[in-house]
Amino acid sequence: MLGAGIIGLSVTQALLAAGHDVEVVDPAPGQGASFAAAGMLTPASEVWHDEPALLAHHRTSLGLWPELADRLGVSLERHGTLLVGCDGGDLQQVERHAELLRALGEQPQMLTRAELRRVEPEVGARVIGALALLAEPSVDPRAVVAALRRRIAVQARPSREAAEVTVIATGAELPPPWRQLVRRVRGEILRLRLDGGPRHTLRGWVRGEPVYVVPRADGEIVVGATSEEHDTPAEVSAGGVLRLLHAARELAPALDRAVFVEATARDRPAAVDNLPLVGPAPWAADSAEHGRVVLAAGLHRHGVLLAPLVARLVAAHLANGHVEPLFDPRRPAVAALALPGADAEAIPNQRPTTPHHAPGAR
Repeated sequence: MLGAGIIGLSVTQALLAAGHDVEVVDPAPGQGASFAAAGMLTPASEVWHDEPALLAHHRTSLGLWPELADRLGVSLERHGTLLVGCDGGDLQQVERHAELLRALGEQPQMLTRAELRRVEPEVGARVIGALALLAEPSVDPRAVVAALRRRIAVQARPSREAAEVTVIATGAELPPPWRQLVRRVRGEILRLRLDGGPRHTLRGWVRGEPVYVVPRADGEIVVGATSEEHDTPAEVSAGGVLRLLHAARELAPALDRAVFVEATARDRPAAVDNLPLVGPAPWAADSAEHGRVVLAAGLHRHGVLLAPLVARLVAAHLANGHVEPLFDPRRPAVAALALPGADAEAIPNQRPTTPHHAPGAR
């Protein structure tokens, strides 16, 4: 196993449970995107800027989280999510999201300004309406990674013994020859501390600016996240911090009293079509030089949400060869990038990274 973030460790746990011997290699375990992630487990919130076909997979993975959290001894924050808007244009985005969910067979509940304040008294006075998604929880990814690491040994370098199968879960930087299969999408995220802040996850738009505020039971509040395609090291920018703080204070004015704890920037790993890469690596997977290679990569915004499902899919693939077609790394859009001499710049993204209506970026 290459990679010891939430994906690599979750897959390792599933493989160990299936009786495999697993060697986990990562020089900085848990310090990639898992370290920055807010941990929102929100299928209905995310469906707007993902293909509807993903909703069933997101819901399946959400259904696996309670058992996983209980086994690891970490808590799920179950107050739910409010998708909110601060002006007429923002509220139209919320209403479009509700319409999409209705078209997919959901029964979303829209809240008026007065109803919203009864549900969440700490919401800002300028927020004029919301969509209540109260079945969508959150989890602290750092706590999950810490719990997994207590159960799984990680080493900085691989041993000399050849592996029958190599599973690659190295986030935004895959090793060659698969490096071009994912691109970097930088996200900046803030951590604050406040007693008496909002109980619900607040995500949505502030005059068109996407933002989320994710409270934890211990008083930590995660604010995020910017989104930027880039080829340089992920660094926190002053402008990103200012935009996030300004928008978050509109959603929850009590954040003025919060203690500023941390600002972090990390790269999300996104495939050309923004869909996960879970299964046999294209072309080189059958190479004797590389051995059998399986990817657990390209999770983009959804690594935390999809971690238990990805673990199950990798374990099933090694057991019986099953590959989920939507996630298959050999699909044409991705496989074209894996061919020797392929030019990543010559193959346009099939879907935008962060559409104008996306409520947040992780």
